[in-house]
Amino acid sequence: MSRPAAHCGFTLVEMLVALVVFALLGVAATTVLAWTADSREVVAEHSARLAELQRARVLLQGDLSQLAPRRVRSRDGTPARDAFLGATHRSGAGSGPQPLMAFVRRGWGNPDASARASLQYVEYRLVDGRLERATRSALDGAVTGDPRPVLTGITDASIEYHHRGEWNHGWAGGVAELPTAVRLVLQLEDLGRLEQLFLVTGEAA
Repeated sequence: MSRPAAHCGFTLVEMLVALVVFALLGVAATTVLAWTADSREVVAEHSARLAELQRARVLLQGDLSQLAPRRVRSRDGTPARDAFLGATHRSGAGSGPQPLMAFVRRGWGNPDASARASLQYVEYRLVDGRLERATRSALDGAVTGDPRPVLTGITDASIEYHHRGEWNHGWAGGVAELPTAVRLVLQLEDLGRLEQLFLVTGEAA
């Protein structure tokens, strides 16, 4: 007499256990994917921020390392009192009547061989938490063009100037006087205090 075949199916309990296991695996996989996506987004934001900081530093260094002791004239022909204008402190909430820094720099590139000087007037202002850079099309008698943002997220900024062997919180000015170094201290919303030193025409003590 033949014996009955063994039962090869799954019980209801086994099916429920399998479904629970697969559900847990699905939740875990979804969590890992979401965490990975969030991490990549955070890394991308940090990378973009660091790139912005690096571009700002390169631009400031390029400008300040080529200062020229040259005063500019306004539209009515009045010469500026100083060759270099430097404020001491600006709040990130807005910009005062004077720029954070204003000066003439050498080395203005001219790939189109236009009929203009290689000197360029540059202004830096702090407006609504942004460090902005603006230039003029000509040194004398021209208005300052539209500003371009250089760095964002600034809550406070202060500057010191190295001149005649010592650091000064304010710039005394002068017809042909320039600082030998500039120390810019920024307070950033996301990174805190950032201090940068820019050499101009000599070595700072």
